Amino acid sequence: MKKTDSRAFPELISELVASVEEVSSIAKDSEKGLFIEFSCLLNKLGLILSDMKDNKDVMDTRTIRKAIESIEKELQRVKTLIKSPDSKQPNTWIENVTQDLGRSLGLVLFASIDLHLEMKEKISALHKEFMNVRFNGSLAPSSSPSLGPSPSPSRPPSPSHGYEFVTANASETEIEEERTEIIEERSNLSIDDVILQLKYGNDEEFNFALLWFNESIRQGLITNEWINEGGIVLILVNRLSSCKPNNRLIILRILQKLASENSENKEKMADAASLSALVKSLTRDTEERREAVGLLLDLSDLQAVWRRLGRIQGCIVMLVTMLNGDDPIASSNAGKLLNALSSNTQNALHMAEAGYFKPLVHCLKEGSDMCKILMATALSRMELTDQSRASLGEDGAVEPLVKMFNAGKLESKLSALNALQNLSNLSENVQRLINSGIVVSLLQLLFSVTSVLMTLREPASAILARIAKSESILVNQDVAQQMLSLLNLSSPIIQCHLLQALNSIAGHPNASKVRSKMKENGVIHLLLPFLTESNMKIRTGALDLLYTLSQHLPEELTEQLGENHLNTIVNIISSSPLETDKAAAVGILSNIPISNKKATEVLKKSNLLPILISMMNSSPSMISNSLAEGVAGVLIRFTVPSDKKLQLLAAQNEAIPLLVKLLSCGSLVAKCRAAAALAQLSQNSVSLRKSKKKSWFCVPPSAAAFCNVHDGYCIVNNTFCLVKAGAIPPLIQILEGKEREADEAVLNAMATLLQDEIWENGSDYIAKNAGVEAIIKIMETASVKAQEKALWILERVFGIEELRVKYGESAQVVLIDLAQKGDPRLKSTTAKLLAQLELLQFQSSYF
Repeated sequence: MKKTDSRAFPELISELVASVEEVSSIAKDSEKGLFIEFSCLLNKLGLILSDMKDNKDVMDTRTIRKAIESIEKELQRVKTLIKSPDSKQPNTWIENVTQDLGRSLGLVLFASIDLHLEMKEKISALHKEFMNVRFNGSLAPSSSPSLGPSPSPSRPPSPSHGYEFVTANASETEIEEERTEIIEERSNLSIDDVILQLKYGNDEEFNFALLWFNESIRQGLITNEWINEGGIVLILVNRLSSCKPNNRLIILRILQKLASENSENKEKMADAASLSALVKSLTRDTEERREAVGLLLDLSDLQAVWRRLGRIQGCIVMLVTMLNGDDPIASSNAGKLLNALSSNTQNALHMAEAGYFKPLVHCLKEGSDMCKILMATALSRMELTDQSRASLGEDGAVEPLVKMFNAGKLESKLSALNALQNLSNLSENVQRLINSGIVVSLLQLLFSVTSVLMTLREPASAILARIAKSESILVNQDVAQQMLSLLNLSSPIIQCHLLQALNSIAGHPNASKVRSKMKENGVIHLLLPFLTESNMKIRTGALDLLYTLSQHLPEELTEQLGENHLNTIVNIISSSPLETDKAAAVGILSNIPISNKKATEVLKKSNLLPILISMMNSSPSMISNSLAEGVAGVLIRFTVPSDKKLQLLAAQNEAIPLLVKLLSCGSLVAKCRAAAALAQLSQNSVSLRKSKKKSWFCVPPSAAAFCNVHDGYCIVNNTFCLVKAGAIPPLIQILEGKEREADEAVLNAMATLLQDEIWENGSDYIAKNAGVEAIIKIMETASVKAQEKALWILERVFGIEELRVKYGESAQVVLIDLAQKGDPRLKSTTAKLLAQLELLQFQSSYF
C-alpha cells in the first residue's frame, strides 16, 4: 500500500487551492474559448476545496487525502498540456482531464461520511458537472446528465464528437486502484469484525464499518442469513442514540431498506425498545425526522406497532407537530401514520390531547356505543382552547354528540351533554347547536320529572345558558317563557344557569317581543324575591337580569319596586363584596324614572348619596365603567333643577367634584351623564350667586370666591358654579375628542353660562378656554340636537362684536355647508347666524 502525504491537512488543501488558481490563470490567459470555460470550472473547484479546509475535522481521512493527491496530479498534467504548443485535439483531452478530476471528486464524496449535508450536496453537484461536461466551444452539460451515482471508474463516459478516449498518464488507473483498495479493505473484514465495529467501534471504526455495510447492501452482497446471524438490525437501532447525525441518516435508510425487503426484519424493529429509539429521531433535524417517520410508517402495518407507539412518550405529539409542519413529505407520512395508529382507541385519545381531533370525531361517528361514550367522556374532561373547540366543530364533533344525547341511553346522554358543554364555550359551536335543534330537547329534559334523568338537568341548563348568548336562540319564541316557568322549580345550580340564559335573551337587541311577553308574565315580580337570596350566585343572576330589564321596562320597574325592595338594593350596594353586584344594583336605581318622586324620597332617606360618593372615592382606580355610569345616572336624579334642596344635598355630599372627575376619566356614557347632572346644577347658579353689591355678609367673602361669569360670589357647594368647580376645561376636552355621543350633554352644560343675565361674561369665558373653536369644529359631524345647541351658543357668542370678528371667518364655511346640506330644522338658526356675519340678508327665504 502506498504511503500518503505527511503534510497537515490545511496545508495540503492550501497548496492545492494555489495550484487550482495557477492553472485557472494559465487557462484564462491562453485566450482560447474552451480553456476559458475550463478556467470557470476550476474556480468552482477552488471554492469547494476552501470549504473542505474549514471542515478538516471530518475531512482529514486517508481516502480523502488520496483523492486530493489525484486532483493535484491532474492539475500538473493540465498545466503541461495547456503550455504545450503541440497539443492536438484539445476538446478531447480537456474533457478527459475534467472527468478525471470529477472521479477524484466522486472519491471525496464517497468517503465523506460525517460531512454535513449542505457541503455534500455542493460536492455532489460539482462532481456531476465535471462528469457530464462536453467542450464544443461553449461550456454546457450533456443533454441527459446522470442523476444517479457517478459512473464506475472502470466504465468512463463515452467520448463525444467521435474522438477516441485517451489519457495522458496513469492518473485514472491510480484513482481506480485507490478506490479498489478501499473496497478490498472492506472485503478483508470478517463478519465478526463488522459486527464488532458496528457494535463497539469508535467513531472512525463505526464509520468505516457502516460505510462497508451500506455499500455492500447497495451492491446486493449481504444476505438475510448474514443479517440475522449478526443481529445487525438491533445493533444499528442501538447505535442510533450515540452516533453522529449523518450516520443516523444512513442507519435509518438502511433499516428502511431492510424492512421493505424482509418481514422478519420488520418484526425485529417492532419491539418497544427499538421503536423508542426510532421515535427519538422524530425530535431531531428535518431530514432525520423525515426518514424516521417514513420508517415508522413502513412498520405500521404490524398491529403490535400501533399499540406500542402510542405508549411511547411524546411520539403522538411529535407526529401531530410534523403533520402541521412545513415539510410536505414528513407531513404526509405523519398523517398516514396517525391514520394507521388511530384504529387503536387509546391512540385516538392521545391524538386528541395533542390537538389532532379527526380520529376522535371519527370514533364519535362510527365507533361502537362504548367507544363513543369513552370519546365523549374524554372530550368533556379536556382543557380545550378556543382553537381546539373550533377544530372540533369544523371536524364535525357537534352533530354526533347531539345524536348521542337524543337517541342514546343514560350514560350516552350524560357523556354527550358534558362534552357539548365543553364545546359550547365557542360561539361558532353554539350556532351549530342551535342548527341541530337541540334547544327543544334541552327544555324538555328540564321539564322532565323522571328521577333517572335528573343528573342530566345541570349540564343541560349550562348548555342553554351558553346557547342563549346567541341571538339565534330567538327563533325559539317561547324559550324565555319556558325558562321563567322553571325558575322556581329547579335546584340552585340550574336556577343560576336559567337566570344567565334569561339575561342573555333579554339583552338581545331584537328581543323586544320576548321582553314584552316576559313583562306580561310578571317577570319583575318573579325576580324581586331573589334579591334576598342567600345563595350569592342566584342573587347575582337575578340582579343582572333585573338590570337588563330595567333598561327596557322602566315603567314596569316603577310599578313593582316598593320601599322594601329599594332598601334591599341600597343594602346590596353598601354591603356586597362583589363590584358586579354593586354595579347592577346601582344600574337598576339609575333606570328608575326620575318622575318617580316616591323612589327619590326613599333613596334619600336610605343615605344612598353618601354611600355612592364614599364608594367612588375610596378606590377610584378600581371602579368599573358600569359602576361609574350607574352612579352618574343616579346623580342625575339628585340634581334636578326643580328641587334646589335636593341639589344642595348632592353638593354637600361632594357630588360636584366627583362629577367633574368623571368628565376626565370616565367612560363616554359616564361623561355624558356627568355633564347632564352638572348642567342641571348650573341652571340655578345665577339665582344662588351672592351679589358683590350686597353688604350684609357676616364674613366678607374672599376675592378668590368672586366669579366673573356670574358677576358675584360663588362657592361650589352652595351655588353649583361650573366655573369655580373647574368643569369647563374638561367639558371642552370632550368636544375636542373623536367621539361625538356626549356632545349634546356637554353643550347643554356650557349653555348654562349663557343665560340672559350673564351671556356676555359666559361668552368671553368660553372663548378664553378655546371653547368656540371646539364648538365650530364639531358642527359638521355632531348629531342634529347637538348642532342645534351649538348654533344657539354661537348665536350668543357672535352677539359680541370682538368674538364675531375673531371667529366669524372660521365659522362661515361650516355654516354655509350646514345651510345647504344640513337638517331642514336648522336652516332658520343657521340663516340668522350667517346674517350676523353679514353673509346673508335678514329678509332671506331661509327665515
